[in-house]
Amino acid sequence: MKVWGQTLEGREVHLYSLANASGMEVDIADFGGTVVRLTAPDGEGRFADVVLGYSNLSDYLEPGRSPYFGSIIGRVGNRIAKGSFTLDGTTYVLAKNDGPNSLHGGLRGFDKVVWEAEEYREEGTSPDQASSSLQLRYVSKDGEEGFPGNLETTVLYTLSADNSLRMDYRAVADAPTPVNLTNHSYFNLEGEGNGDILGHLALIDADRFTPVDSTLIPTGELRAVAGTPFDFTSPRAIGERIDSADEQLRLAGGYDHNWVLNGKAGTLRRAARVVAPSSGRVLEVWTTEPGVQFYTGNFLPRPGSGRPLIGKGGRPYGWRGGFCLETQRFPDSPNRPEFPSIVLRPGEVYESTTVFSFPSISRSSPTRLK
Repeated sequence: MKVWGQTLEGREVHLYSLANASGMEVDIADFGGTVVRLTAPDGEGRFADVVLGYSNLSDYLEPGRSPYFGSIIGRVGNRIAKGSFTLDGTTYVLAKNDGPNSLHGGLRGFDKVVWEAEEYREEGTSPDQASSSLQLRYVSKDGEEGFPGNLETTVLYTLSADNSLRMDYRAVADAPTPVNLTNHSYFNLEGEGNGDILGHLALIDADRFTPVDSTLIPTGELRAVAGTPFDFTSPRAIGERIDSADEQLRLAGGYDHNWVLNGKAGTLRRAARVVAPSSGRVLEVWTTEPGVQFYTGNFLPRPGSGRPLIGKGGRPYGWRGGFCLETQRFPDSPNRPEFPSIVLRPGEVYESTTVFSFPSISRSSPTRLK
């Protein structure tokens, strides 16, 4: 652990480092629970940083500089239509920070607060089998960003010997409140800042997705992916159909949609698998959540669009320079009774697990895309 800087209010921020015997390393800041750096092996076992982010805390603090790079998102991730919802007969008004809608918890969501942190290492195992963990805790007060009730949240990051980063979320509340937590890491499996991600091959274990309107709010439909550019049930290059004449792709400027995952929600199952053909790096995402938001960096700067986002390696992060797989409950669920409820009530426990796994697979392996 090291001191990384201070917030604008003078709160000290720390950077924590986890490592395993295989050579994988993860740096996590207690500001936003942000995954700042994460290394993963290529097809020859060589490690490189594969998440977008900054070397300096100041870049995360400057308004508009960090599009949620690597952070914990809450109290409610994704969009809430028109910045309001009604719960048990009371209407709650939220900040509209994404056009007419509320996005990722509002103006000061969980990505912009300092969490209490505690790190520890698993005991009773050999060094090559040990895992190291960082537990983060934050209490969101009643009325914060317009949400009701005091919400106590913990997120446990665990780096295991098999090159997996596991995130266990837990939350309790003293009044009914909506909760939808996720991690917003941007990945480029060729290495952060190393071009776009359009050549990556993606597989998403979902037969349906939730179409959106012009403000990216779900319409309520669960549409089959078959016969559409949203069909990733077998591996396809991300860029193969991203600019096709599809109304949903036009509305979002690419992929920025929720996929309805196959299998039973609440059970840990594979949501997605992405392969970078040049490096041979593989990311598998496992989750207990019912959905995953696949986002292709459509709002990262286009060439000549203004001040570039310069990343850790000194290279700019350009348009579609990273992809996100945000495991989640469905967007705008508080306003969609047909979607599974995200309301957490007193006496209940919100629990969720997501794993980012990086299996070491040779470039020559014929099974690496399955």
